[in-house]
Formats: sequence, structure tokens, C-alpha cells
Amino acid sequence: MILQCEQISKNYKAADGRTEISVLKDISFSVKEGESVAILGPSGSGKSTLLHITGLLDYPSSGNVFINDNDVTLIPEKERDILRNRVLGFVFQLHYLLPQCTVMENILIPTLPRANRRSRRNAEKRAEYLIHRAGLDSRIYHRPWQLSGGELQRVAFIRALINSPKILLADEPTGALDHRTSVTLADLLIELNKEEGITLIVVTHSIELAEKMDRGFILKDGILKNK
Repeated sequence: MILQCEQISKNYKAADGRTEISVLKDISFSVKEGESVAILGPSGSGKSTLLHITGLLDYPSSGNVFINDNDVTLIPEKERDILRNRVLGFVFQLHYLLPQCTVMENILIPTLPRANRRSRRNAEKRAEYLIHRAGLDSRIYHRPWQLSGGELQRVAFIRALINSPKILLADEPTGALDHRTSVTLADLLIELNKEEGITLIVVTHSIELAEKMDRGFILKDGILKNK
């Protein structure tokens, strides 16, 4: 198993500062390398919270996260940063592209911490391949304000894949798009998952997208169940 979550719980303090709100309740699941998994559930069910804990963007109140059998739950922040950069890729509902940068520049941002002349050339070649694969050859020097919503999200996908992550985490990646664009992007995501052998975990409201995955879970009232 490339990823395991064991008895993950997450609690928050209510506005009164005393009452505890339980968002996730003793959640356990595991994902095989190269597998694609969907997590469905209503708004406010804790899907994004679970994804953020899985991706080391947040900490559980209790429980453990394992990547390649290594417990990464409470590792130092510097080590978490390295794992997020080298092992994990993230796609969110909003693209978060830098408006002053071109498509190519935005895609290459995650490669900067390891940049040297050789790695920079390799990164640029990979970016060109992914840009072509996503059908964005004519947009390589455009800036975000010159792109459509679907193009922006395709750039976000490529940026998440540029470092060849072992695990790609996607939080409502098609949620802000029209149906036709959503289908196109979902197909691209699945194709790249299969071609590159990347483990894919997607949080979504879309049953259509979830059905393209190998497996599915439903998160409701803080409890995760098989779909």
C-alpha cells in the first residue's frame, strides 16, 4: 500500500471556544500504488479536511498517516515540505495560478526548490510533453487572464504532475466547470493516471467522475464507508 490512514479523527473548537465539533470520526482506509479512488459526500462532510490530512496540509486530532509504510503524521515541517514537493501533487477547485507568470512559468514553479541546469532542462522537457498532452501548445506563453476556465484547470493539472508525484490529490477538480469541460478534464486526469501510474485520490460531488475511478468511498457525518 502506498498510502494508509489509520483511525483518523479531526475535531474543531466551536465559536464558544468550549464545544468540540467532530468532523472526522475514526477513519481508516488504504490505497494501492497506481489505484484511483473517489471520495464522495455532501458539502461540509469533511472531504476536504480528510484530503488535507492525507496530503500533509493539516494534522489529525488523532490517528496516523503512512506513506510507503512510513508514519508521516508528525514528522517535522521541513520533511513535510519535501514530501509534498517530491511525492505529492495537488489540484484544487481553484487553479491558484500566478497572474504575472506564463503557462510555462506557472507549471515550473514546483521544480524551483531543486533547480540546477540539468534538472531545469529535464523539467522544461516534461512540461512541454504535458502541455502537448493537455492540448495547450498554443497557450504556452499566455498568462492566466488569457485562458478559459478549462484551460486554467488543465494548467493546474500539469503543474501538479510536473515533479512526477507518486500520489495526486484532487479536491473538486471539476467543481467550477461546465459539464462538457468537466468531462474533458476528467478523461485527461484518468488517462494521465493510467499512463504515468500515479496513485489518484479525488474528492468530488460528481458521481460521473467518481464512476471513472477504480474504487469509491462515501463520507457522511464524519464516517467513511465503501461506495
